[in-house]
Amino acid sequence: MSEENYKALNFIEEIIEEDMASGKHQGRIHTRFPPEPNGYLHIGHTKAICINFELAQKYGGKTNLRFDDTNPVTEDTEYVEAIQRDINWLGFQWEGEALFASDYFDTLYNYAIKLIEDGNAYIDSSTPDEIAEMKGTPKEPGIPSQFRDRPKEESLQLFKEMKAGKHPDGAMVLRAKVDMTSPNMHMRDPVIYRIKHAHHHRTGDAWCIYPMYDFAHGQSDSIEHITHSLCSLEFRHHRPLYDWFIEKLEIFPSRQIEFARMNVAYMITSKRRLLKLVNEGLVDGWDDPRMPTVSGMRRKGYPAKALRVFCDKVGVAKRDNVIEVELLESCVREELNSVSNRVMVVTDPIKLTITNYDKGSEMMSAVNNPEDEQSASREIPFSGNLYIERDDFMVDPPKKFFRLGPGRNVRLKHGYIVQCTDYTLDENGNVSEVFATYFPDSKSGQDTSGIKAKGTLHWVARDTAVPITIMNYGRLFTDPTPLAHEGKDFMEFFNHDSLQKNTTAFGEPFLQQSEVGRHLQFMRKGYYMLDSKSEDLVFNHTVSLKDSWAKKNKKNHPSK
Repeated sequence: MSEENYKALNFIEEIIEEDMASGKHQGRIHTRFPPEPNGYLHIGHTKAICINFELAQKYGGKTNLRFDDTNPVTEDTEYVEAIQRDINWLGFQWEGEALFASDYFDTLYNYAIKLIEDGNAYIDSSTPDEIAEMKGTPKEPGIPSQFRDRPKEESLQLFKEMKAGKHPDGAMVLRAKVDMTSPNMHMRDPVIYRIKHAHHHRTGDAWCIYPMYDFAHGQSDSIEHITHSLCSLEFRHHRPLYDWFIEKLEIFPSRQIEFARMNVAYMITSKRRLLKLVNEGLVDGWDDPRMPTVSGMRRKGYPAKALRVFCDKVGVAKRDNVIEVELLESCVREELNSVSNRVMVVTDPIKLTITNYDKGSEMMSAVNNPEDEQSASREIPFSGNLYIERDDFMVDPPKKFFRLGPGRNVRLKHGYIVQCTDYTLDENGNVSEVFATYFPDSKSGQDTSGIKAKGTLHWVARDTAVPITIMNYGRLFTDPTPLAHEGKDFMEFFNHDSLQKNTTAFGEPFLQQSEVGRHLQFMRKGYYMLDSKSEDLVFNHTVSLKDSWAKKNKKNHPSK
């Protein structure tokens, strides 16, 4: 491999290669992606998905999809289906059928029985508030529960009664007997089972006790013989507890490795807070194009490949940091530039009438995507009655205004050069119509006129113009880190002007062939895609044409 193509291993790859070299697990690599089905996947999950699936692919391994469905109150089949749909859209396929922690409820229950029988767990009849108070603080040790030394026979009987539904919610819990003096709060006799008389989306009413996440998560990894449990840094303090369970239960020693989570400026990755936006009607569901969810980004028009490239550029780190959203948009823009068909759309139209055009109409040929050598061409209807952008005309233009003004020449994209001869104003003094003449021998691709035009404008023929609606999206929050302000609610930074709806736009007839998933560049405007939830021609703004991040990066790294 040449030095130019060499890419250093990240720290997880180094661990995997060391394990393979030593023959650990017979060289087997098995990862998993374990989402909780209590919300839609977001940008942070995208990184975890890429890391788990791509590392397994690189080393000839497998990746499980396992839903950690241990809280029936917050989980729903809708989320299960959305998560599977998003992972497939990102370009990944898990090993076999999707798995669920609920598949292991019997096994986990038996694990809990073993902990009780071995004196490593006990039933605590304290109230939730009392248990929280017993935990102590990071600077002060916890206080042992009065039930900590409860005879194991009694704990065993009570646990079986919990399973049989003989006790109400909150009456008691099963706690692991670890170390109430540990500086790690997660080791201070954590609750591992609680009573919840709630209907589960898969097991129905078969269970009324459910394992806590920290008990089900690590043990599920062991049950599936996961070799490398890759997760975000927030779980680093949970690892000693997971290792304690492995030791006490004598089960497969799955190894947890933590990496920095994905934090992107102006986005939040708290499902609880995202759900608040949905429930309060501040966004159009989990897939609102302003949401940092995979479904929202797909609806907005982000290509799956761009998200994978973004995760690759961010890399795998050991420390959390905030990634500039401009880098994400740059990845999106770079991909869209190569795959998007170019079309002409006028968003704020004024009339342009060509007074000497007497052909009625004709068709102009245009390549759909100049970046693609295999791209087809289309025919665009042209006439003497057009729409142009309002800001492409000025009554008294400055010297460097290379668009249309009295006596000035411009080229109409794919069409002719025209010269402005006159204009009219409405009762408010605004330009309502522009008049021009055209040069018949200046047709694009056949120009023999010798006339120079410094500017090129896009346009739409008025008699065949297709009315469309454009949804322009801004940042969902006004602050790049809305969760980082102590004493302030993140909703204080919610951008109530993050959606601007344009109902005055017109496009060329080609837009009537638009399909969801087909990316478009509105020339001189940006990238757009047909909205997946509308029956009309509603287009979501994906990203602008301007790449501020690339320019900034080039300025900081001139050699690139």
